[in-house]
Amino acid sequence: MASALINTSLEDDIFRITLDHFERRNALSLAMLEEIDKALYAAQDNGARAIIIGATGNIFCPGHDLKEMTAARNNEDRGRAFFEKTMSLCSKVMQNIVNHPLPVIAEVNGVATAAGCQLVASCDLAVASDHSQFATPGVNIGLFCSTPMVALSRNVTNKQAMEMLLTGESISAQKASEIGLINYSVAETELQNTTRKLTDAITSKSAMTLKIGKQAYYKQSEMPLAQAYEYCAGVMVENMLKRDAEEGINAFIEKRTPEWHDE
Repeated sequence: MASALINTSLEDDIFRITLDHFERRNALSLAMLEEIDKALYAAQDNGARAIIIGATGNIFCPGHDLKEMTAARNNEDRGRAFFEKTMSLCSKVMQNIVNHPLPVIAEVNGVATAAGCQLVASCDLAVASDHSQFATPGVNIGLFCSTPMVALSRNVTNKQAMEMLLTGESISAQKASEIGLINYSVAETELQNTTRKLTDAITSKSAMTLKIGKQAYYKQSEMPLAQAYEYCAGVMVENMLKRDAEEGINAFIEKRTPEWHDE
């Protein structure tokens, strides 16, 4: 699938979504958000086992398309309806990434700011080239990065998140790795190889097991401790009754490679 804004491809069970709008530096316009959302559904429909979100050029994503949003101020409502539609769709896309049954990995080679940083933080895993930069700079233009804050605050400590949000200053890929915003900071020449190693490790597992685990991870993370244990204990019981759990345990006991059925 291809559009004027993104490219998608499926190779070895890996569905790649590439932001590709040079004129707007891969900004999250309303149309771009719609295309990403469609691509997330397409990944599942095409039988993929993992998703990579990357971008062309040296800017991963600068956030919302500010020129588009400024133009909307000429509407009778000063842009309120357009702003509401954009923020609602952006929030939906980020939640769709978190709630997606497939693991989603951000592959960052360049700048990721504001909602672009939010996109990285919303992915399950993230790898970045060592020259990449991350920021939530809305405070510099009088617009606090409130929705990026949701994803950011669920990935890094409160102090680190607040420093990024209150100062608007960029951090390096190395710093982003240290605070938990990304998993790895690597040389640009090793970026795709590193991402591929992650996806290979993931896709060798039972897709059913990964789906159960991802869903349970995010669900329990919002629960009090006792409730989380009660919920996850139930998840473990249901998982144990699945065909792949039986196969995996038997394969371990018999010292052989399991044959997954994804059920």
